[in-house]
Amino acid sequence: MPGIGGRFSTVIKAKISKLLDRAEDPGETLDYSYNKQLELLQNVKKGIAEVVTSKKRLQMQSDKLEQQIVKLDTQARQALAQGREDLARMALERKKGVQLQLQDLDTQRAQLQTEQDKLVTAEQRLTAKVEAFRTQKETIKAQYTAAEAQVKIGEAATGIGRGMQDTGMAIQRARDKTEELQARASAIEELTASGALEDIGDSRTQLDRELSQISASGQVEDELAKLKAEVGPGTESKEIEPGTPAP
Repeated sequence: MPGIGGRFSTVIKAKISKLLDRAEDPGETLDYSYNKQLELLQNVKKGIAEVVTSKKRLQMQSDKLEQQIVKLDTQARQALAQGREDLARMALERKKGVQLQLQDLDTQRAQLQTEQDKLVTAEQRLTAKVEAFRTQKETIKAQYTAAEAQVKIGEAATGIGRGMQDTGMAIQRARDKTEELQARASAIEELTASGALEDIGDSRTQLDRELSQISASGQVEDELAKLKAEVGPGTESKEIEPGTPAP
């Protein structure tokens, strides 16, 4: 069905984003970004060092060419002094070629110097940026740690935290059970007082107990009549003097 796949993908992405948000530590993220900037700064410094090294090589080559120019000029003068114009011309031609090479090296050195100046400027800007980011990073980390501590303290004080919620639920369950037992005890006491609750240890019914009581009463009356027949009619009771034996 059209649309279901897109909605499912959106839900999955939302849940993954939520999980990542829970797992993300702002301090670790800031440290990672800071380390990346330091790597970039190191690469710029490395580039400056390579440019300076290349410029030094060109300078060394230029020095050799300048020495060669001086040497060729000296040879041309000596050849001309000896009447060897051909050798002098050859030396001067070679001198001209070396001078062209020297000019090319000077051009390359100028280009490298321009590149070095650009890299140095970029390195200075990046250094200032990294330093500012480091200060900001430490400030944010400190603020995050303080806010996290305040949240934990607030949760512990108000019972909003998960642990305190569990404790609060346990206390509420204990209260509910206590109230339930108290209610049952009160009901049992009331039923026992009214006689509506039968004795748990007596298996007889209420009718059996009443009939047993009537039977016991009848037995008492029979025994009393029998005793009267044996003793005889009673006489008025006289006050017995102290010390007088009873009849």
